[in-house]
Amino acid sequence: MSFTVLLAAPRGFCAGVERAIRTVELALEARDADQRPVYVRHEIVHNKVVVEDLRARGAVFVEDTAEIPQGATAVFSAHGVSPTVRDEALARHLVTLDATCPLVSRVHAAVLRYAGRGYTILFVGHAGHPEVEGVMGEAPASVKLIQTVQDAEQVQVDDPAYVAYATQTTLSVEDVAGIVEVLRRRFPLMVGPEAGDVCYATSNRQEAVRALVEQHGADVVLVLGSPNSSNSNRLREVAELAGAHAYLLGTAAELDPTWLEGAARVGVTAGASTPERLVDALVEELRALGGSEVETVETRVEDVFFALPPLRR
Repeated sequence: MSFTVLLAAPRGFCAGVERAIRTVELALEARDADQRPVYVRHEIVHNKVVVEDLRARGAVFVEDTAEIPQGATAVFSAHGVSPTVRDEALARHLVTLDATCPLVSRVHAAVLRYAGRGYTILFVGHAGHPEVEGVMGEAPASVKLIQTVQDAEQVQVDDPAYVAYATQTTLSVEDVAGIVEVLRRRFPLMVGPEAGDVCYATSNRQEAVRALVEQHGADVVLVLGSPNSSNSNRLREVAELAGAHAYLLGTAAELDPTWLEGAARVGVTAGASTPERLVDALVEELRALGGSEVETVETRVEDVFFALPPLRR
């Protein structure tokens, strides 16, 4: 079996993920001599390898602020938190570092702004995702969750003249477009971001995957990312919609050689929270299985950088 490996570019870490991970690393480096733990509320990013690496270095991951001792150092994950969580941290006298991606923070600010003006906000996202919980927590009485086109067809609002929308940053561009199209038809006066809030990294990685399949003929696309990573799951879906067989795997060890049978071109990409070393390991495994050539397919060059957050007491 011989095939060509096509590497998507861009892939892997985005600026928000790099900022979040570096925030935890700096907090660990700044610990007192007694090496007190640094607490992180929720997984800092949705990648098991990243979380386990930070855990081995002393980070303690919790799901509830109540699990963090009074006065301890706590980091909020890249997905953002609600005002309720911030109040809980203040009540426990926590020293906090907010690693929320600035692009997620922008969505929080928009929801607050619309709610303050009396709008009903239709938030396109997936129930249970921490980003969704954080954003909706900004104005729970004003926000309604829209997960599907059917939801968009059925949602009711108090005043059609005062409707706004926002979206989770890690959704499929196509899915958002379909839902927003329905909302605009039903509520012509609706306001919101022209192309939704899907972040640059999510849209860029989806564009790169489409190029692997539609322009370069990838028969199979392998997406490196954790099962709970929204943007990684969307990459798999985009590859399938483009016409390829697509698989999500956490590491090279999860690769099933039967996935490659009959493939002449195998595409490889990685979710925005996946370290590049996992891509390198997968490429080496593909070489061993018959990957005779490795080509990079570049669709965008990313140069985004976000400054680190301040320490808050």
